[in-house]
Amino acid sequence: MMKQRVTALLLATLAAANLSACFPLVAGGVAAGAMVATDRRTSGAYVEDQSIELKAGQVMRERFAAAHVTVTSYNRAVLLTGEVADDAQRSAVELQLRGMPNVRRIYNHLVVAPSSSLPQRNGDIWLTTKVRTRLLEGNGYPPNAVKVVSERGVVYLLGLLTSAEGEAAAQVAATTSGVQQVVTLFEPIGQ
Repeated sequence: MMKQRVTALLLATLAAANLSACFPLVAGGVAAGAMVATDRRTSGAYVEDQSIELKAGQVMRERFAAAHVTVTSYNRAVLLTGEVADDAQRSAVELQLRGMPNVRRIYNHLVVAPSSSLPQRNGDIWLTTKVRTRLLEGNGYPPNAVKVVSERGVVYLLGLLTSAEGEAAAQVAATTSGVQQVVTLFEPIGQ
């Protein structure tokens, strides 16, 4: 009996040692699966959003490299933020993305201005982090149902929420230090 336990323990140890390189892949898959499971989007919409962002990012790098354009997709609705050189480029970016598969709506919040600096972008990253952290309290809304994007001190909120949930999340964002404006782009769901 003791020999069987020692053998089983030895085999388990060897298996764990050989599989340790797989841990990041398994853990990442579990984390992504948990995010999809608690997200109000369908798993198909979640995957399509990731695909839209990857493909659009590639297009932005290839066709609009001089501009600073951030593409965020939530439930196949695309938010464009950042800076472009002129109105013609602003329209061209939107037109380019309208032709992409699975994009059903575009919120064009690009501004005609010089590209933001690295310190400005870092400030927006910090602002997004602060808003997300406060949203984790989840008072009146599910925290995983809100996607946060910040650009030039403006916070954009996307998600599938009831009107009451949307108001609660917007209030949290609006009362976060450093937020200059909140733009809600929620898609309403039943009460």
